[in-house]
Amino acid sequence: MDFGRAFSYVFEDSDWLKKVGIAALVFLIPLVGPITVLGWSLAITKRVIEGQTTDLLPAWDNFSDHMTLGFKVFVVGFAYSLPVTISSTCSNVIPLLEQNVSGDTADLLMGLGWIVAICFGCLTMIYSIFLGLALPAAYAKVAVTGEIGAGFRFADIAALVKAAPGAYVLTLVGSIAAGLVASLGLIACFVGIFFTAALSYAIMGHFYGQAYNAATAVLEPSL
Repeated sequence: MDFGRAFSYVFEDSDWLKKVGIAALVFLIPLVGPITVLGWSLAITKRVIEGQTTDLLPAWDNFSDHMTLGFKVFVVGFAYSLPVTISSTCSNVIPLLEQNVSGDTADLLMGLGWIVAICFGCLTMIYSIFLGLALPAAYAKVAVTGEIGAGFRFADIAALVKAAPGAYVLTLVGSIAAGLVASLGLIACFVGIFFTAALSYAIMGHFYGQAYNAATAVLEPSL
């Protein structure tokens, strides 16, 4: 894994400003925009996996391809995130019930609410770490195969993470760092947030490809 490479490769493309700038504009399209930029970033993942070393930033003349790939990985990410959504919903049910009762029942519900909130909070934190490790592998599988189902081949995804856990931990750290890059756009009174968000997607796409390559390098000799 080359941590710094994921951040520096973007600027080696002579048209990087144009490509990232278009991605930023695409971000402005409600719902479709972020999904399409996600697909664009996974096109980077595929290029890294295929061993391409130059021109890693895709152009925008194949918008529909980026949107299609983005939709596929969006479905995968949505499905993987459902447990977090359910957990958050469950932890909020008891506080709502407290508003409709009083006396000892309210005190009992309050205590129960704290216990439930702590339990679900711990589970959410653990599952979020799992997501940070598994989703990059699942996204890369979809990018390589072009199939939504590849993102749900849990044995394959677990094998990738198990083969190169250090690479996927670095990818998680890199994704957090990319998120910090995205937040820099707030300095420009939100105007630059779309540009830095697009840049962060490009960074994460490279990390996903690197982690996949590190894992397959370990797995292939045993196949």
